Amino acid sequence: MLTALDVLGYERPAQLRARTAGLVGLVVPELHNPIFPAFVQVIETELTQFGFTPVLCTQAPGGITEDEYVEELLDRGVSGIVFVSGLHADTTADPARYHDLIARRLPIVLVNGYVAGLEAPTISTDDAAAAELAVGHLVALGHRRIGLIAGPRRFTPVQRKLAGFRQAMTALAGAADPDELVELSLFSVEGGALAAKRLLAKDVTALVCASDLMALGAVGAIRDAGLAVPGKVSVVGYDDSTLMAFTDPPLTTVRQPVHAMGLAAVRALVDQIKSEPIPNAEFLFRPELVVRGSTAPV
Repeated sequence: MLTALDVLGYERPAQLRARTAGLVGLVVPELHNPIFPAFVQVIETELTQFGFTPVLCTQAPGGITEDEYVEELLDRGVSGIVFVSGLHADTTADPARYHDLIARRLPIVLVNGYVAGLEAPTISTDDAAAAELAVGHLVALGHRRIGLIAGPRRFTPVQRKLAGFRQAMTALAGAADPDELVELSLFSVEGGALAAKRLLAKDVTALVCASDLMALGAVGAIRDAGLAVPGKVSVVGYDDSTLMAFTDPPLTTVRQPVHAMGLAAVRALVDQIKSEPIPNAEFLFRPELVVRGSTAPV
């Protein structure tokens, strides 16, 4: 609403002008995946508590790019920018865009994506630990043929989940070649369904998915194959998105600590804006396994 008032040229109410400490950009990939609105809600709420006005920048295929949004935010004189799962998570993207912002002394915080050598705080879920939690849960239920469904390999969170999956499958399930049970696809319901079909042909009894949307696609593919969840194949998601407790069956998933991460991201940004010292390091947050009805003994 405030952004709309600004764009239309209306003057803000006096009480809002008095409270506003400045604009802060919030750049997210999209809002179709429920995990991103969850991050947005926490970060926007916390920013307003510090008197800042958030400017939400949402990307879409063929729409405004992250770099174009950044240029617009710079033109508006933002006090800082929080990037959630942006190009900083893509290992093939040029990190110079972030180094340039730091050279301009603009406070930035990166969420769920790490850039080595970047002098900015990063807030991340421990993705390797997330994969290990999921595999450990399934192994405890007797599963050994456990597949992993993840997104494109170029993303840092995917690479870390792969590393955690390999480690856990070797140590806990005795797998000789964990990579044979890995399928990389798109971060979507459709991507999860396609990957699940391929892994079902390899006689898996359980699937670990890198997002809840992928897990829902996997559940659909398993049922299309005439199999029951969790009767024949167990499924674990990732994120603990809104409504995952009410799916059929309720989804076992690894929860990202969205609230704690959002608070940490805002406070790291505000400390920079206030010129208070903060470590330019990656802060790893421990995920939590949430057991529901989509997993059962093999």
